[in-house]
Amino acid sequence: MNESKLYIVPTPIGNLEDMTFRAVRVLKQVDRILAEDTRTSGFLLKHYDIQTPKTAYHQFNEHKVLDSLINRFKNGETMALITDAGTPGISDPGFLLVRACVHNNIEVECLPGATAFVPALVNSGLPSDKFFFEGFLPHKKGRQTRLKELAQMPYTLVFYESPHRLIKTLGQFIEYFGPQRKASVSRELSKIHEENVRGSLQDVFDHFYDKPVKGEIVIVVGQSE
Repeated sequence: MNESKLYIVPTPIGNLEDMTFRAVRVLKQVDRILAEDTRTSGFLLKHYDIQTPKTAYHQFNEHKVLDSLINRFKNGETMALITDAGTPGISDPGFLLVRACVHNNIEVECLPGATAFVPALVNSGLPSDKFFFEGFLPHKKGRQTRLKELAQMPYTLVFYESPHRLIKTLGQFIEYFGPQRKASVSRELSKIHEENVRGSLQDVFDHFYDKPVKGEIVIVVGQSE
């Protein structure tokens, strides 16, 4: 790889076998890997014997290092951006760097690969021809207003949520969307303890109530009927 380019490389959301041959090749051939957490990514890179130099790139330093990275590209370097899991830019750092590269005429190539909401949406059994990806809801300011807006949307809705906020969020969904609205909750996707719970919002709330919940969560809510 001789010409400067940014590669956006998805990484497995759980099962290491979900890494593509192309992703492994790119990560071995670029000059540098930009990793959200170099320690977390280290396990994946070691598994595939990828010895490319790593640099930390995350939400706390992305503004600070942006100019220096663009200068590296202008000097001919090729770099790959990875996050801890999934596709960079989807609820993870990536947008700022991609935008800066586009503005500076630096080529950007995004490889297809793992992202959590796609399998969660497809296996939910809810309509997937038209959907709205909300990602993480605001924790405080604007949350209720946003829920009222989402309740009126004629699409399947997709959310990310953390385990310790799952019950609170499902309770709010019942309040704003109604207890009988169809839903699916997926956690630990592609891992040994993968779980997909389907039914009404009340059903999935009852399933997880008073249970310890681990792993990243994807909530899919059907459109109003």
